[in-house]
Amino acid sequence: MHDPIPHWIGGRASAGHTEDLGPVYDPALGTVARQVRLGGSAEVDAAVAAATAAFPAWSDTSIARRTQLLFAFREKLNARSDELAAILTAEHGKVLSDAAGEIARGLEVVDFACGIAHLSKGEYSENVSTGVDVYSLRQPLGVVGIISPFNFPAMVPMWFFPIAIAAGNTVVLKPSEKDPSASIWLAELFSEVGLPDGVFNVVHGAKPAVDRLLEHPDVASISFVGSTPIAKYVYETGTSHGKRVQALGGAKNHMLVLPDADLDLVADSAVNAGFGSAGERCMAISVVVAVEPVADALVEKVTERMTRLTVGDGRRGCDMGPLVTREHRDKVASYIELAEQDGATVVVDGRGIEVDGAAEGFWLGPTLVDNVPTSSRVYTEEIFGPVLSIVRVQSYEEGVQLINEGAFGNGTAIFTNDGGAARRFQREVQVGMIGINVPIPVPVSYFSFGGWKQSLFGDAKAYGEDGVRFFTRQKAVTSRWLDPSHGGLNLGFPQNA
Repeated sequence: MHDPIPHWIGGRASAGHTEDLGPVYDPALGTVARQVRLGGSAEVDAAVAAATAAFPAWSDTSIARRTQLLFAFREKLNARSDELAAILTAEHGKVLSDAAGEIARGLEVVDFACGIAHLSKGEYSENVSTGVDVYSLRQPLGVVGIISPFNFPAMVPMWFFPIAIAAGNTVVLKPSEKDPSASIWLAELFSEVGLPDGVFNVVHGAKPAVDRLLEHPDVASISFVGSTPIAKYVYETGTSHGKRVQALGGAKNHMLVLPDADLDLVADSAVNAGFGSAGERCMAISVVVAVEPVADALVEKVTERMTRLTVGDGRRGCDMGPLVTREHRDKVASYIELAEQDGATVVVDGRGIEVDGAAEGFWLGPTLVDNVPTSSRVYTEEIFGPVLSIVRVQSYEEGVQLINEGAFGNGTAIFTNDGGAARRFQREVQVGMIGINVPIPVPVSYFSFGGWKQSLFGDAKAYGEDGVRFFTRQKAVTSRWLDPSHGGLNLGFPQNA
């Protein structure tokens, strides 16, 4: 077996201060492929110290130089994306084409961050009072922490660190210990293009590492993506320690299908958005809300398409790979049994399917469940796996009410050929990201990603202009140069004249 996956601290690989190791699985084989070093407070302290030491010089580095380094990183990543995709497939299990798509979406944020010269400009107002000008500056925060999930080990960190680094901050990334190699690969790539030591650091670990990042006095901000309970914990703990926090939580994304919709397009979209990456996406469609009388026809079309899918090792050209761990696979599978107990109809059962891969892999095939009661945990909880639910309603109004009454507000979609209905939907639905005949409405990099309600804690979304504002803070400068007279003593409130 290879040497354990190291931390990356101060520009080099580090074994850290503990001997604790965690398993990293090849989920298509069901075997431990590598081990990862699990850090705690000591490793986080070392990474923060390296980032703190690097911050003064990096924040003083010109925007032109920072941009040049990001461009170089972007070009190397684009040229070698196949290497990174192979790492993602080996440790996460998603098929190679999906891994390539993840990297491409991450690269979009790198592209966006290369425009930091324009994005970080301040404003200037001349002669606001006689001889007085006021202008604003945007400056970096300092050391920023990123805590990223297992489902997108390359893309989600790239939602944050390109903008943070472009703005002059230094970074400590705590990736998921389930698939940690991508973060080290990215750190090595940064080193190759000449990023100064300590600007980008990686510490692996579990809750002790997370807690230390949340509490560390020298960490200015935290960016997090994960489940809603943990997002809430991260937000409350980080803010109680004086940090700026953006915490993106879970989802239960609905697709509302109106009777006038193109059901072939709907069926294709439901299968693609429900089972891509084995459903391990926070923007996956997990509930199709069918406005009658189309549900029977839609179930038939979705079922037919599901029969064409191949499940197996993502390196073999299959449509869908395994789930990330055996424990997660078993948890997701338990919802199928629960659906049966709650009176739903399991139309397609993904348990015990034949796969193109090792029998020991963490397999669960695409599953379709019809007539799911809205009181069932299958409907109310985030499953995060390849289980697609059908809920039947009698009207547009009933469908929107269902969506709005849900705890989550991450993404949603409507499928219709009625422009008026689509416009009404986008105004009335209480969700942060909306697709109109688009099943996975992830915004492009120059907009921002984030939901409402229990899907986002804090008011800062990821990337886009929200990201620039999050990783910078504003100064307002009031200056007088032309008038040599100070006006004498006057203890009254300053007046503009």
